[in-house]
Amino acid sequence: MIVQDQSTILAFLTDPASYGDQPLHISTTQTHISVIIFVGTRVFKLKRAVRLPYVDFSTPEHRLAACYRELELNRRTAPMLYLAVRRITCEADGELMFDGPGELLDAVVEMVRFDEDTLFDRLAVGGQLTPTLMTELARTIAHFHADAVIDHHRSGAANIAAVLTMNEVSLAASGLLAADTVAALTTGLWRAFDSCATLLNERGMAGKVRRCHGDLHLRNICLIEGVPTLFDCIEFDDEVATIDVLYDLAFLLMDLWYRGLEPSANLVFNRYMDECDETQGLVLLPFFMTIRATIRAHIAAEQAMECDGSRHRELAREATDYAALALRLLAPVTPRLVAIGGLSGTGKSTVAAAIAHAIGPAPGARVLASDRIRKRIHGVVAETRLTEQAYRPEVSEQVYAALAQDAQAVLHCKHAVVADGVFDRLAEQDRIEHVARSADVPFTGLWLYADPQQMITRVNERHDDPSDATVAVVRAQLARNISVPDWIKIEASGPPSTTVSRAMKAL
Repeated sequence: MIVQDQSTILAFLTDPASYGDQPLHISTTQTHISVIIFVGTRVFKLKRAVRLPYVDFSTPEHRLAACYRELELNRRTAPMLYLAVRRITCEADGELMFDGPGELLDAVVEMVRFDEDTLFDRLAVGGQLTPTLMTELARTIAHFHADAVIDHHRSGAANIAAVLTMNEVSLAASGLLAADTVAALTTGLWRAFDSCATLLNERGMAGKVRRCHGDLHLRNICLIEGVPTLFDCIEFDDEVATIDVLYDLAFLLMDLWYRGLEPSANLVFNRYMDECDETQGLVLLPFFMTIRATIRAHIAAEQAMECDGSRHRELAREATDYAALALRLLAPVTPRLVAIGGLSGTGKSTVAAAIAHAIGPAPGARVLASDRIRKRIHGVVAETRLTEQAYRPEVSEQVYAALAQDAQAVLHCKHAVVADGVFDRLAEQDRIEHVARSADVPFTGLWLYADPQQMITRVNERHDDPSDATVAVVRAQLARNISVPDWIKIEASGPPSTTVSRAMKAL
């Protein structure tokens, strides 16, 4: 609810004379709680004078405090963008100015303007969210979470319960979503909460509740000098952003899911998990993604009620779509284990990455690749090349034992697994199948085979890849008497899309 007229403030901020004599192009855009004014190479962010269930910007003093907090918090991830807080004052002659001695009327955050075409929501529309870029983003988020301040006082369950209560109030107040949809979401979320409350508290005690970003969707990520940069975090309420790290990540995963970019969501999830193993919390991710979708639904509904015409219809449809996604994410999905084997160059990792999003609960299966596990055991990043010593039989035994152990842990947390490895030895095949049997989940084994020359060509063309296989390795594999498992055989000499289609059909 808007509680104060800010038209005089907006007139001042959109008047070129407020910034000196030089001619400037000025434009504005608006969110449900902010107005952003673009002035040449600068951006000024004004808090809207609103009082909502989750934010109170009703007084100039509240808005000034929020501006200072925004500056402080966003300098954690984007110090190059956030410059200063500017007070807007009314002087004795009635004129408004920046940082004068007169009465405080309002405040803004001053930022450096960046190329909006590098916003990740725009990159998504342009199909530019490459696997390399999403890998860098996942690592950026993981490192940010690792450094974030731990909160030892908040209960993990109480934290999420407060969010659900706020959601319930906001959904009811929106007046746009159908009553049966609101009831189904509210009931389903509380039921899921009841089953997760103990785990939420355990994660809180383990230091997983931290002062995170809080609003981690694609529009709050940009490229600065080619580096994924997080900005515009939640500043108005520490409780809203002091959350489980997986709940923070879930906003990004949900946003990608909503946009039909499920493979990208799964990739971010897997690269994040490679950096900081959060296996214990996997069962929470569909629940967290549901909460995030529900929040977007009631925010879109609130915005729709403030508009009319085509904008109202657009926002109303958005609210309905988010609510529908939330209900889909709430639906139970059975975990399973899929193993993808084959010699080097048959395209195992390509297939694993392409199908994982469609396996098990959102955001899809945890992909456990022998190549990445080998690098983890040796304490190096996945793209680092290892020597031949790292491929001795005893090391490979250690790698496949770790893969089976990791798969068992993920399945225990009711999440799905795609196991990606050569699996050319009977012991390795038996061990991964045993993992599925002991977890009482469905198992599917896929064995990829391809024309030898095609395999050699593919290996030759790799760069910055977790696999260290060379042409010599491929030739040695082909010459060896391997143990081909009794799994579904998939011919993989053709285009990757064809192989992926065959794998999906087999599943």
